Amino acid sequence: MFSKSCEYAIRAAIFIATNCCKERKVGLKEIAKEIDSPIAFTAKILQVLVKNNIVKSSKGVGGGFMILKDELKSIKLVNIVNAIDGDSVFLRCGLGLSNCSEDHPCPVHEKFKFVKKDLIYMLENTNLEELSLGIKKGQTFLKY
Repeated sequence: MFSKSCEYAIRAAIFIATNCCKERKVGLKEIAKEIDSPIAFTAKILQVLVKNNIVKSSKGVGGGFMILKDELKSIKLVNIVNAIDGDSVFLRCGLGLSNCSEDHPCPVHEKFKFVKKDLIYMLENTNLEELSLGIKKGQTFLKY
């Protein structure tokens, strides 16, 4: 449903969020390792997250990436998805047809409307604070 870039972006943001309470910045290599992503690919994704004010960065000794603790509740998954994939996940056809619409529906159009509606609701109502909490408690994981 999401592009590989978007999957990595969500994982990276969650990993960075889990470290914000420790008030420490995490480096590129550490993020890439923790989310099982190539370093160069992770760097490009993080640049987009920084540009979209989802993640903060600083260079030099002691530099790295962070998310301010008081921003965790306000950063929703929809912010990350829009930054990386745009709104295509909300608009595209369930079968990938270019001309799927109410007037010209694909075979799964009616059922997929409900899937998209639920997905949009989840993305708009899920924040980084709650997702990082699952990691901290050991209830959820970012990799095997």
